[in-house]
Order: sequence, then structure tokens, then C-alpha cells
Amino acid sequence: MEDPSEFPAEPTNLKMLRRLVTTLLIVMIVGFIALILMLVMRFPSSKPTNPLTNLTIPAGINATAYTQGDDWFAIVDDGNTIHIYNQSDNSLRQTIKITPQ
Repeated sequence: MEDPSEFPAEPTNLKMLRRLVTTLLIVMIVGFIALILMLVMRFPSSKPTNPLTNLTIPAGINATAYTQGDDWFAIVDDGNTIHIYNQSDNSLRQTIKITPQ
């Protein structure tokens, strides 16, 4: 086996290239770990959604969309009307008719 001291010295630009590639590898690994941590922190499962178990929608209303806030939820029907309900007792809070402009 040959003695490593017998090999010629490595060129300066090759040393710099090796350092750049190593630095890029480290930055990519840190960035990937940060991305995974951000995704894990972004999807907490702290507040479950309202299951809408005892909500009675008036006859003739076909729900097309649903959204909820802290103490309310809203159902949009196919007649362009928004029905806003209280989350605590599912009572109708407000009805808003959407008119085209």
C-alpha cells in the first residue's frame, strides 16, 4: 500500500469546492429539519370541529358550504344565503342574503 504522504498536494480550488459542497449539504440538512418541524407545529389537533349532530336546517335549504369561528358556524345554501348559528345551542344568529353586484 502506498504512503499517503507520497500523493501530490490537493489543488486550492478543489479544497474550496469540497468545502462549498460540505457547507451546502449541512445547510440542506438543517433546512429539511426546519421544514419538518414547521409542518409538525403547523398541524396541531387541539380543537375538534363541531360535528353538527343536532342541527336542523329548514326545509328547502340545500347546504353548499360550511365554515366556523370561535363561537359560531355558518352554512351557505344554494340560494345564496348565509345562515349563521351559535355553536353553544345551534340557534340561528343571523341570515345574510348575498346579492350579485
